[in-house]
Formats: sequence, C-alpha cells, structure tokens
Amino acid sequence: MASTSDIKNGICLNYNHDLVQIIEFLHVKPGKGPAFVRTKIRSLTTGKVLDHTFPSGHKIDIVRIENRKYQFLYSDSQGFHFMNTNDYEQTFLDEKLINAPQFLKEGAMVDILFHADEERPLSAEVAAFVEMEITYTEPGIKGDTATNTMKPATVDTGAEVRVPLFINTGDKIKVDTRTGVYSERVK
Repeated sequence: MASTSDIKNGICLNYNHDLVQIIEFLHVKPGKGPAFVRTKIRSLTTGKVLDHTFPSGHKIDIVRIENRKYQFLYSDSQGFHFMNTNDYEQTFLDEKLINAPQFLKEGAMVDILFHADEERPLSAEVAAFVEMEITYTEPGIKGDTATNTMKPATVDTGAEVRVPLFINTGDKIKVDTRTGVYSERVK
C-alpha cells in the first residue's frame, strides 16, 4: 500500500471500486489544520473526471498499468479487433473503450491501456491527428477562402466532419480525433 506522498500525474488507483487515473494533483499545507492532496481523477471505465481531496498520509492502492501499441484490423458485431505487432496476439474491444472509433482506419496504430495484473484492456487511444480522404462533400467554388464558413463532408471511414468551403471530394485532410474537428488540408 502506498500513501498520498506517492501520487504523481498518470498513476492509476483503485478508488471506490473503480479504476481511476490521476490527471493532476496539488499538495496543500494550509496554515491551520492538516495537509491534504487535491486531485483531479478520471475514471477509466466511464471517462468521467472528478475532483477529489485525499487527507495527507491516506493509504491508496496503486494499480500497475501498461501502454501497448496495437494495430487496428477490423470491426464486426463482436467489437473492434486489434493485433499486437510484436507477437501477433489479437484482442477485441468494445466501442465505448475507444476514444474516437469513427476515425479508425484498417492498419492504424493505437495505444491500448492494459491492467497489467489482470491482462485486461482498459481503454484505447487513437492518434491525436489522422489523415482522412473526403469521399463526399458539396463542390467548392473558386475563391471561397475569405470566410471561415464550414460545410459537412463525409470521410473515408464514414464519419462526418465540418470542413471549409474550398475542400472538395478527393482532398486529403487532417482531423483532430480528440474533438472531431478539421485541422488542415494535406498536400
């Protein structure tokens, strides 16, 4: 068992029968009263972010996690299938464990977070920016670059993204998977 003095950004804990990850923390020693640790924790099962305060010296249960690179193979009714490129071991995840499943292309590399003791996948992170090809959008008109007006466009994975008016079908764009927003056109 560890104590609150071992808290660092990124560590995982068993807290309230749930796995949580420390996003940020602050040790506070007020002039009056005992010290405490103010934290922001994110649940690895639900994704919710909560504020929590631990009393100084409080015992915490640190969980060992590992981040592994996997390649996306395909999706079907069972879920999303991934393969470890080192030992070709396959695993599948439910859609709710992936941060941006609508931007997954076959062959894309993702980081999967595993509970090291139980060998159980906890979550999957798609790269922050991915390149997509526009499969359908209304045609752009020459000179439509002055305003920042956006129009809907469908990318090759079937997801819909809002793009500037000058983007046409067949163009390649870069999309921010954290927000689902158009970033830039790729040459």
